[in-house]
Amino acid sequence: MLTVTLVATFAAAAMWQQWRAVEVETAERGRVQSTWILIGALDWSRLILREDGRSGGADHLAEPWAVPLEEARLSTFLAAENNVSQVDDASTDTTEAFLSGQITDMQGRLNITNLAEGGQVQAVALRQFTRLFERLGLPPQQLTRLVDGLRRAQAGVGSDGNTAPLLPPTISQLTWLGLSPATVATLAPHVTLLPVRTPVNLNTAGIDVLMAAIDGMDSATAQKMVQAREARHFRTLSEVRDLVGASIDIPDGSLAVASSYFEVRGRLRLGDAMVDERSLVRKQGIDVTTLWRERGAFDRENTLATAPLPR
Repeated sequence: MLTVTLVATFAAAAMWQQWRAVEVETAERGRVQSTWILIGALDWSRLILREDGRSGGADHLAEPWAVPLEEARLSTFLAAENNVSQVDDASTDTTEAFLSGQITDMQGRLNITNLAEGGQVQAVALRQFTRLFERLGLPPQQLTRLVDGLRRAQAGVGSDGNTAPLLPPTISQLTWLGLSPATVATLAPHVTLLPVRTPVNLNTAGIDVLMAAIDGMDSATAQKMVQAREARHFRTLSEVRDLVGASIDIPDGSLAVASSYFEVRGRLRLGDAMVDERSLVRKQGIDVTTLWRERGAFDRENTLATAPLPR
């Protein structure tokens, strides 16, 4: 009986190790395949922005890049190109893989980088963010803390002469500069953090951002702008000036009708597993460059809008 028990124990241990090895191999294969599929999705979004760059001119919400890709089977894309639903040598059943995505204009938001340059606070951007904080009901002390932290991070000197705070690469990391998580969550849909100073695109900005970005802008005029651009996008800032009247200043430096920075989000659902990825890309004419990529769980509570790519 002792011998039988030992043999059964060794056999069970061997089977468990073999099962574990298979599961690890399957998970690793799925991860690698998901990565390659999302790289393809990013390349697709870059191609869309590249084609948009050929036409030049304004960037607006009626363009192909602005149309979200709702969740669709990956096999539908293969069928559309090669009239096949499953690649013969594929190790994963693509009929069970679902892809979704979205491209977002980051210049439709206020750029936190505009608040300070070389450690010096910029007055125009400070007024814009002051109006945004007031409209969102956020305490002004949080804005003061943000500006001070950003200024010290750019200058590389702390308030006590020691190490300055690190400059956060993404909005979710603004807590590094002293903001509370609640403030960051409220700001997130309205602000961005780009590597250089950028103007606000009036063709893509929301009402809250329009009212914050433009001196003297009221809710009625902001609604009027949104309705006007839905009928026909603004091609020049002169068209915006004609619409809002001479009483509202539309400066060239802080406002624009075109954009260079876009966020690309992509989500792949394969069975019970989900893989999210987001990237920041820069469009300069027909040159579209990926500045950074990040993997993680983004907006999982939102089941309709997911990762990068328009249809």
